[in-house]
Amino acid sequence: MSSSRWTSSDIGDLSGQVAVVTGANSGVGFEASVELARHGAHVVLACRNAERGDEALRGLRARVSAASVELRQLDLADLASVRRFAAELLDARPRIDVLVNNAGVMAPSERALSADGHELQLATNHLGHFALTGLLLGGLGAARVVTVSSPAHRMGRIDFDDLDGEQSYKPWRAYGQSKLANLLFTMQLHRVAQAAGLDLVSVAAHPGWAATQLVSNGPAGAGWTGRLMTAGSAALGQPAAHGAWPLLFAATDPDVRATEFIGPGGWGGWRGHPVRLTAMAAAYDPDLAAALWLWSAEATGVHYDL
Repeated sequence: MSSSRWTSSDIGDLSGQVAVVTGANSGVGFEASVELARHGAHVVLACRNAERGDEALRGLRARVSAASVELRQLDLADLASVRRFAAELLDARPRIDVLVNNAGVMAPSERALSADGHELQLATNHLGHFALTGLLLGGLGAARVVTVSSPAHRMGRIDFDDLDGEQSYKPWRAYGQSKLANLLFTMQLHRVAQAAGLDLVSVAAHPGWAATQLVSNGPAGAGWTGRLMTAGSAALGQPAAHGAWPLLFAATDPDVRATEFIGPGGWGGWRGHPVRLTAMAAAYDPDLAAALWLWSAEATGVHYDL
């Protein structure tokens, strides 16, 4: 179906499929989980905070009474947590049909580090998902892997001399770098899977300017840009349920092809029905993607044994 007026009501029957959504406790991750469950998938809510995860689980079941859903704890900023989550999930669910790499951290005003010593945004938004996808690879088969980026990728550049922001930390530059890394990962995952003869489909999406906790809580202290983002989200942002549409289209539409980038088609790319987009040129640079892939494998210890 054309994406010009696509909504979540256009999702087909997902019965028998297993979908994993990171950052599923709120915002577009929660709304995507609701719709995947509504259309028959068994949904794994991958959440860092157990209490908020429990609230999300109850909320989803309240909206979809027949939902097949489970909650599992995952902290993407802690590689030990990622390894534990992946091992336990594959033991229980050896086949995964949809993986939505959605969880994220946006522009904390002060530089913070992950449990493994990496800058928090790079660790959560990119490295955690790089490791998770690699560790789940044995169960992905012909899965759709959706990695969530942002228009902010255009503010980013991959600075191999200071990836972790030790020399200079600027919140939005670091966020943009992590979102560019998401796109480079999407493209390189396709190349790696294709070379190995895997049917895995790697695509990217972004939710636009959705009124979510990521926006309302994340950048509030990050100067005038953060204040503008927070105010703009309240005034111009679309509901989280609509922000989930590009993710859901990328995850479920049968016409989606590997390496496509899906986002809102409305004014400024902030809101609207999902359409196919073009990222900035750096996102398609195979040499840059390969170099980031090698760095990420060393940083996480996950080497995608194919």
